[in-house]
Amino acid sequence: MFRKKLIKIAWVGASLLVLLAMTGCSLIRSASATLDPAVAETTAADITEADADPDEVTRPEGWTTASHSDDVDPDYATVFPQDQVNRIEIAISAENWASMNADMTEMMGEFGSGDMAMGPGGRPQMGDGELPEQPEGERPPFRGNQDNPPEGGFRGQPGGQGLPGAGNLDFTEENPIWVTATITFEGQTWEHVGIRFKGNSSLRSAWSSGSLKIPFKLDFDQFEDDYPEIDDQRFFGFKQLSLASNFNDASFLREKVTADIFRDFGVPSAHTAFYEVYVDTGDGLAYFGLYTMVEMVEDTVISEQFDDEGGNLYKPEGNGATFAEGSFSEASFDKETNQDEDDYSDIQGLLEVLHSDLRLSDPQAWRSKLEALFDVDTFLRWLAVNTVVQNWDTYGVMSHNYFLYTDPADGLITWIPWDNNHALNGASRSASLSLDLTEVTDRWPLIRYLADDPVYKAQYEAYLAEVIETVFVPEEMAETYQFYHDLVADSVLKETDAATTLRSEAAFAASLAELIDHTLERVKAVRAYLAE
Repeated sequence: MFRKKLIKIAWVGASLLVLLAMTGCSLIRSASATLDPAVAETTAADITEADADPDEVTRPEGWTTASHSDDVDPDYATVFPQDQVNRIEIAISAENWASMNADMTEMMGEFGSGDMAMGPGGRPQMGDGELPEQPEGERPPFRGNQDNPPEGGFRGQPGGQGLPGAGNLDFTEENPIWVTATITFEGQTWEHVGIRFKGNSSLRSAWSSGSLKIPFKLDFDQFEDDYPEIDDQRFFGFKQLSLASNFNDASFLREKVTADIFRDFGVPSAHTAFYEVYVDTGDGLAYFGLYTMVEMVEDTVISEQFDDEGGNLYKPEGNGATFAEGSFSEASFDKETNQDEDDYSDIQGLLEVLHSDLRLSDPQAWRSKLEALFDVDTFLRWLAVNTVVQNWDTYGVMSHNYFLYTDPADGLITWIPWDNNHALNGASRSASLSLDLTEVTDRWPLIRYLADDPVYKAQYEAYLAEVIETVFVPEEMAETYQFYHDLVADSVLKETDAATTLRSEAAFAASLAELIDHTLERVKAVRAYLAE
């Protein structure tokens, strides 16, 4: 009886719906008859289209499959050209810019307050934000507090909080807010693009010194829920991109060149290119300087350089990122993919094997178990390049600036370097790893334990020789430095005092010879070490 009543009610409801639909169509036809025929035709067409697909939206003007959709492969030639400097324009409404600044003020204090030891280019900041007097035409030099490093030295800091020139920095764990912006590139426009400030020391330095040369992160469909018309919007196949400010790098080349060296040596690494960045915050376009566009690991590095993009990607940071025994915490292994899955078994498995008693009792068995979980070969390749070129701002000295990706295709955790603006710098040699690695303690067991194993130590040393014979050849590197130096010169020299990381034009001019000399010195050092 109850079921029959339901059927009857449903039948009556359906009849009413049909009647309403017929009445609605009649009303539409009647209304259309009073309109201009062209308008009436458009209205009817719109209604028919909506009835056919209620989820369909109108894409923004200028939308093309190749430039805006996610139906194409990433266009590296357009986004990451190797022989030109691209120009990108970013329009942020005055209201959104105010929101970004208010958020940063809450996180890091007033803009230009000078609360941090380093400003753009490593400028020393006074307590009231004033800069010390300098000769005319010179920006203040890098000084920081390198003469007073943290206790135990930079390398000895668990968690890696010691920064040359900056003392101990308390990096925020909270990202700045996202807002919408309009991007213009080569005459095309991308609407409602997500943009936020990014970075640690580079962000704090620019903010505290009052410099507009602030690093940004872009996400082209960050706001697709609010603006359905940009659903799955891409920038020539890229969802996310990073604009690095070349902080503390007078050459502007280190981020790019180092990433290329890694990738050429078989280590997964982001593609990069140079961009002139112009920003309109409500008062017209202003030149924010020459940036390095960096491919995002969680976006296309994984999809393009690995067999299966469905695995766990981590961006480790903090004490747990040292891999020291007993240091694991989920907070130190921030998940960039599969965030809804509370599963860290891959990292925990690596830690268990890494610190297993087998390392000393049965090294062969230990190596076998380790290689079943961890791409040891890629790690040793990274380690060889890193110690040759010199980079203190990463694992072994600092517990950040790397990713780990577990590829479901083979189950191996692979090392991916990140943030190379402090590499290739002879001035930081005292804080960087030595070629023999003898100073590395068991606080950094991925290095210490592998260097203590004769099989892995021999492989590492073989890679040292291969690095200077293939991807770090002095004559070839000199040509590379010269090419990119000439390529970016005009873009660098037109940076303004309001938005720059450069101390002086002389510093940029001298940077070319410094890179060449550094390369010669490092190759000589490797040959001497291998000959011992």
